[in-house]
Amino acid sequence: MVIGIILGVVGALVALIIIGYLVGMYNSLIRLKHNIEKAWSNIDVLLKQRHDELTKLISSVKGYMKFEKSVLTEVTKARTAFMNATTIAQKAAADNIMTSTLKSLFAVAENYPQLKANQNFIQFQQRVSEIENQIADRREFYNDSVNTFNIRTEQIPYVFMANMLHYTRKELFKVAEADRQDVDVQF
Repeated sequence: MVIGIILGVVGALVALIIIGYLVGMYNSLIRLKHNIEKAWSNIDVLLKQRHDELTKLISSVKGYMKFEKSVLTEVTKARTAFMNATTIAQKAAADNIMTSTLKSLFAVAENYPQLKANQNFIQFQQRVSEIENQIADRREFYNDSVNTFNIRTEQIPYVFMANMLHYTRKELFKVAEADRQDVDVQF
């Protein structure tokens, strides 16, 4: 009878340890999933701020850049693509388009000395550049969160829990091919 009680207590302890381990594994995966969502949300907030600033920037630039309609059209298209994007992949693609379009806008602005000296333009350009730096930092955090999630969901024994939860591999935030090209600097 004493042996039965001891075996029962040991069995209950083993069961509690296994249940505790499974709960810890589950909570770990949930935490990683929510970190990815939080990281993307942080990027999304900055993308919205950039969109708002671009509206002001375009207004300040329009009067100076009468002959550069194609650049302004591309910025407007990029803004529209971002506003119409609903998934992370679509927003990431729209962000890549916007980043390359902004480079073109600022490069063309170099040809307009009055615009470069305009205080509103300078402020908006600085604000957009500041937001771009913040977006880059948030992308790094997002990719770190995604990488940790992907590794964890492929490791044993987490892979079994991840499969039960139908967790699949997440995509990293990737740089557009145009941004990988060397910059042609001419003096």
